[in-house]
Amino acid sequence: MIFFPHAKINIGLAIIEKRRDGFHNIETVFFPVSLCDTLIVETVEEKSSQKLDFFCDGNDLPESCLYENLCCKAYQLLDADYHLPSTRIRLHKAIPIGAGLGGGSSDATYTLLALNDLYQLQMSDEKLTHYSRQVGSDCAFFLQKQPAFATSKGDALESVILSLSGYHIILIKPPVFVSTAYAYSLITPKKAQHYLPESLQASVSEWRYSVFNDFEEPLFSKFSEIAVIKEKLYGIGAVYASMSGSGSCVYGIFKESQKNIVDLFPGCFVWMQEL
Repeated sequence: MIFFPHAKINIGLAIIEKRRDGFHNIETVFFPVSLCDTLIVETVEEKSSQKLDFFCDGNDLPESCLYENLCCKAYQLLDADYHLPSTRIRLHKAIPIGAGLGGGSSDATYTLLALNDLYQLQMSDEKLTHYSRQVGSDCAFFLQKQPAFATSKGDALESVILSLSGYHIILIKPPVFVSTAYAYSLITPKKAQHYLPESLQASVSEWRYSVFNDFEEPLFSKFSEIAVIKEKLYGIGAVYASMSGSGSCVYGIFKESQKNIVDLFPGCFVWMQEL
């Protein structure tokens, strides 16, 4: 059984306050993009002493792959309640890690979906949402394929009308890894300057004046190469550019397709999509 866990970008991100449980309340819009990993989930037919056989590969992966923990956690959550058979999971990474693109959360959520289908668990959407929230704060978003206004830890989702049809998006990630914990350690929470769903009703070219990512200022001061990418995207004609989430990836939204982008960002991961 093959699935293709997709990435997301954050359009605007305000860190509102730190919670008693150690997490933060946020306000952001999650927007799906088609950059995806490949996930293969199958039953282990031969006898095995271990219930889960997991393997992950891809470019620039650390020795201890962060995504192993999330995919394995998803399996273990369901196994505790449904006593699953021995299972083999193979994950090929295309979504870069430490980028703020939600790859690990998407992989884990699609693991839940794959196990539900493979073993005919017949879980409702509500049940899947329940498990996804136990895996990670933004995992529930990946159960849907439409933009959502996310609040609380990122797990309270509201539908938002937002179309970027006809625009082109470019993702640029420098060879910089930013951990979520480190990014949050630099933040002083504060109330959002604007109500994000209202700000996004303006034309995309006006977002740069009212749609902000609170991680940018502290991380740009630590990693100047990320700031340079944003400036360069505006310099070549982006109508809006922003860092995604707490990671090092910066995206630009363009009215027209761009050529020779890879040459402009040597050493970086580059990906393009018409929305």
